[in-house]
Amino acid sequence: MTVIDSGRRVRVLRPGDEAWDTARLAWNLSADQQPEAIVYAESAAEAAAAVEVARAEDLRVAVQGTGHGATSMGSLEGTLLLRTDKLRSITIDAQAGTARVGAGVLWIEVVEAAARYGLAPLAGSSPDVGVVGYTLGGGLSWLGRKHGLAAHALVAAEVVTADGDVIRADENQNTDLLWALRGGGGNYAAVTEVEIRLFPHDEVYAGILWFPFERAAEVLHAWAELTRNGLPDELTTVGRLLQLPPLPDIPEPVRGKSFVIVEAIYSGRETTEADRLLEPLRALGPVMDTVGPISLPELSRLHMDPEHPVPGVGDGAMLAELPVEAVDAFLAAAGPGSGSRLLSVELRQLGGALGRPRPEHAALPAVDAAYAMYAVGIGGAPEMAAASEFAVGGVKAALEPWLASHMVPNFAETRRDPRAFWPGETYDRLVQVKEAYDPENVFRSNHPLFGG
Repeated sequence: MTVIDSGRRVRVLRPGDEAWDTARLAWNLSADQQPEAIVYAESAAEAAAAVEVARAEDLRVAVQGTGHGATSMGSLEGTLLLRTDKLRSITIDAQAGTARVGAGVLWIEVVEAAARYGLAPLAGSSPDVGVVGYTLGGGLSWLGRKHGLAAHALVAAEVVTADGDVIRADENQNTDLLWALRGGGGNYAAVTEVEIRLFPHDEVYAGILWFPFERAAEVLHAWAELTRNGLPDELTTVGRLLQLPPLPDIPEPVRGKSFVIVEAIYSGRETTEADRLLEPLRALGPVMDTVGPISLPELSRLHMDPEHPVPGVGDGAMLAELPVEAVDAFLAAAGPGSGSRLLSVELRQLGGALGRPRPEHAALPAVDAAYAMYAVGIGGAPEMAAASEFAVGGVKAALEPWLASHMVPNFAETRRDPRAFWPGETYDRLVQVKEAYDPENVFRSNHPLFGG
């Protein structure tokens, strides 16, 4: 471990240092990160010092909290990895309905802190995803159909620029940077803290309808038909295929078994309305029905995502529509009889406030898609990773006729042309922001605007 002093002190890890192999790990263990150096920043000043070190050594900077999206980062040759894991502050302002959150904070921590005041952030479906990376990439919350993208709830950000300056972006200063950070990714600066808007929710009506895997066609067609009927913004649903491995951290009743499930989240007050809407699915006779009132911390674990680093191979897609033919294609690629061993393949209902554009408000003004698909399989050993990659690619190919015009960065685990995320005028404006704040392209993101 080397200590650099350029007016501000920062410790730099190099290859061969004792802690190196642990420090370079991403949450997705399939990402083999090999940077030139690593810095753990414990303050904005230390993040600024790390940027100064990188500039002095002619290195670029990749900022990482958890590393959930690390597989799309590519090679870290010539790059200093700036870890923000230790920026752990959380401050809830219940009167203002906001939270100030350090760049190392996980969603479950904010959810639990806000819940004490009857408030909820637009958190993701996984409790241990980092708040900052998720927000910069758009952020599709279970409450999103009601309240919009998490990126739209970004009130302000503290960032370190390529010059090593610590600045604030909000509605009064550096407004162009705030616009870019709302869904434009992490291409422009190192974000060390964000201020986000919270919403009044103390509980939701949510849970899972479980069916035997062999009934996938019947259940998913019924679910898809339900979503085409103009559901209220308060209700979000997911149709999902699960083939669960026999691992000890999976609950015993479902461990090692396969299911088709429907997840339902209703954020309104009148639960009788939710029951009425879900009745066609309940009439199919689920083997388990867990839908009921739950707290927001419980909601964070509804999707059953792993809460520790794992090797995985996954990718997503946005769908403009989901006709009967699309459901059939989905089932042929991943359902019973397909031979697929993917752990999870889901179709998530979008629309509502997620689809109502705010073009002047955010780089990602809305999600121009009706559904999101995400598929994931086991990584680790090369042959297992290759099989999962092939299977994920098969699901994407099967749904290609119904793809939406643009992708949401959060759901892309592979490199894409940046214009797949941001249409022409938005992309051009993002490039202008990049050139204004980082003209030498010091900062690199897992979804770069240009130049890797």
